[in-house]
Amino acid sequence: MFSKQQTKSDPAKSPAKFDPPALSAPDAGPPRKTAPKVASLVAENITLEGSISGEGELHIDGVVRGDVRIAKLTIGDTGHVEGAIYADVVEARGRVIGSITAKQVRLYGTSYVDGDITHEQLAMETGAFFQGRSLKFQRPPAPQPAAASPSSSSAPASPAKPTDPTPAKSSLDVPAAPSSSAPQPKPVF
Repeated sequence: MFSKQQTKSDPAKSPAKFDPPALSAPDAGPPRKTAPKVASLVAENITLEGSISGEGELHIDGVVRGDVRIAKLTIGDTGHVEGAIYADVVEARGRVIGSITAKQVRLYGTSYVDGDITHEQLAMETGAFFQGRSLKFQRPPAPQPAAASPSSSSAPASPAKPTDPTPAKSSLDVPAAPSSSAPQPKPVF
């Protein structure tokens, strides 16, 4: 009843081949949402000795003895870092013995930091312990437009002007006479 009969294939009547649709370029359609990246975890019972670096997020509840370079670092209540921290964002609830260099630093009430913090933004809750220096990021100066160099211009080079408007005093300067309208000559030695 439902069986197909096999017939000799006729090229004119052959069934159309199925071609899968071509994959579109990634920028051709609406952007697909990628799954959020899960933070790596150093658990409470773990001790790591050595440097850690990466592009993602790290949550430390255990002990890390070494430098940490990561995009986002969260130090839990039981977390402990002994070393320098370099990150974009640092949220500390535990202990840090070493310097922190980050764009954003947040010290919660349970945090203990013994070291310098170099930052763009720093937030501290009441109860946070911080011993060290708070240093604001020093942005490099913006490049100034290139001035014509003396070799490329035909104008003679002028002597450099001093940056200090007041002349330097030396032991040879003689104090000026009481004010008079005519300029007083300075003695020549």
